[in-house]
Amino acid sequence: MEKGYTNVMEEMVTTLVHVLMASPDYQTFCSCAKCRNDIIAISLNNLPSHYVTTADGRRMIFEQLNTKENLTWINKRIINAIHHVGKYPKHFSSND
Repeated sequence: MEKGYTNVMEEMVTTLVHVLMASPDYQTFCSCAKCRNDIIAISLNNLPSHYVTTADGRRMIFEQLNTKENLTWINKRIINAIHHVGKYPKHFSSND
């Protein structure tokens, strides 16, 4: 926690996006850095943040979020974001 705080949801979403994008189900989707970042940002905008300031707090929140029910809920938002970015990729824009 370099900043003195961290968003545990951001850590989880970032990891889950990398795992999902490596799976056979999503290998046809673009996995460039721009698309991955867009997927992460869209997902995080649709999920609550969970900021903590200590390692103990991080462990506690991670344990609360790392349940089958919560992972299913988080994955649904990520999958929606993957499909949205796949349908409307922004990496071809000359404004980037």
